[in-house]
Amino acid sequence: MHFVPENCMLRAILKDATGTAFVPGAKRKGSMDIETTGKPVTAATLLRAKQDDQKMIWLTAYDASSAQLAEASGVDVLLVGDSLGMVCLGYDSTIPVTLNDMIHHTAAVVRGRNRAWVVCDLPFGSYQLSPEQAFENSVQVLQSTRCDAVKLEGGVPMAETIRFLAERGIAVVAHIGLTPQSVKKFGSYGRRGKSQDEREALLLDAAAVCEAGAVALVLENIPHDLAAEITSSVSIPTVGIGAGPDCDAQVLVWHDVLGLSESNPPFAPAYAGVREVMKDALVRWGDDVRQGRFPG
Repeated sequence: MHFVPENCMLRAILKDATGTAFVPGAKRKGSMDIETTGKPVTAATLLRAKQDDQKMIWLTAYDASSAQLAEASGVDVLLVGDSLGMVCLGYDSTIPVTLNDMIHHTAAVVRGRNRAWVVCDLPFGSYQLSPEQAFENSVQVLQSTRCDAVKLEGGVPMAETIRFLAERGIAVVAHIGLTPQSVKKFGSYGRRGKSQDEREALLLDAAAVCEAGAVALVLENIPHDLAAEITSSVSIPTVGIGAGPDCDAQVLVWHDVLGLSESNPPFAPAYAGVREVMKDALVRWGDDVRQGRFPG
């Protein structure tokens, strides 16, 4: 039989960009005392990190076991993204994902977390109709899952909705740049903000969602200098994905960072080859079964 010890698997998976293994429980360079105290991460934690120039780590998670492993690895925020439609449910976009799908997976992540802040994506069609629709569905998410915040896509057009939710006590993470729920409108997952008009529109989007009361802002697949300009111009933390190193935090999709995806976006390097590790283990187990070596 062939097994990979748990701590060896963690070391194989959890490496920084220089190839240095991250040891769970060890203090990261520039990390906050929150890691060692075990206090829950909150919206105030994220704001303080921006003010103190401390990078925060966000990662998508879709079930309790991924939440547990991510937290053990020093992840600060668990984002239950509607990307689950593509990486878990077999859809070709995030559009078919339902509110019930998001509630099911977010509740599992919350059950697996101890101190991480958990954010749930509001899926397509669950918030765009009106601020009242967004509030009703956000309340259902928060009460059903016990997560900490919701995330929605859009800038200026969604500012009124963000304000409506924030004024009623809901923590909202905004998302601008590449907005996957709008893929049918744009026709691709390409970079946004390349033209001067797009840049100016994104700067207005960032200012609008910040002023409306968002607690954080995801910047996806936009020019690095534009992300840096937005980060320095808003008072809330920015979370980059394909937006360069100057954002206050970084987020990647679980399957991409671990090498579980068949292919990754150009801005999302795999830090391990877990897909091949899993495939090899299953092939060897199947061979042991066929040859009568399992069970031994």
